[in-house]
Amino acid sequence: MPKGTLYGVSVGPGDPELMTLKAVRVIRSCPVIAAPRVRTRTLALDIARASVDLSGKQIIYLDFAMGAEKGSRDDVHRQLAREVFAVLDRGQDVALLNLGDATLFGTWSYLEALTRQAGYETETVSGVTSFCASAARLHASLTEMEQPLHIIPGYSEDLESELKLPGTKVLMKSGRALPQVKAAIDKLGLADKAQMVVNCGLPDERALDHLEVVGDEGYFVIVLVGA
Repeated sequence: MPKGTLYGVSVGPGDPELMTLKAVRVIRSCPVIAAPRVRTRTLALDIARASVDLSGKQIIYLDFAMGAEKGSRDDVHRQLAREVFAVLDRGQDVALLNLGDATLFGTWSYLEALTRQAGYETETVSGVTSFCASAARLHASLTEMEQPLHIIPGYSEDLESELKLPGTKVLMKSGRALPQVKAAIDKLGLADKAQMVVNCGLPDERALDHLEVVGDEGYFVIVLVGA
């Protein structure tokens, strides 16, 4: 029996209208949907469900080990891959949903590597990134002629040095590190160049032309620091 194909389907940052036509088509065509789950939250699945009728499809939930040590994460990824392989071995295609774009800080990268190593076919479906959607929401341009763009984790240990780089800086995954991010930006005198979006594309989205640390920003925070 031919094996199924595993698709890494990007669903965008939050707004279902930012899903691509290809993402919708692939989700519709796959009989099985793999949905990442953090505790009880399945945000990527919620976004997809708002654009695609998932009735009649098998949903398998993938509980990723967020924040665990690398060895533990690797064990979890191998276990999740085995669950996906069992479906592919039945000849069924699987759409693994990913927030934003699957190639950017995506859970997809771990499972795709294991899946290809095991001899199965994979395909990545690109999508809208959270920082592009955030820039649009802020009426900000990410780049200009001959100006670079840097994508930096907000929890970086070398944040001050990275904030000194030329061009625009995008600080992703900044929620828990927001106090440290703000302190570094203030120290370097960049506060007037910093903007932020919390929960881009979601019903509780907040777009600010300044950095604000309230304490309940959550996980999905994008900070843009202009050139």
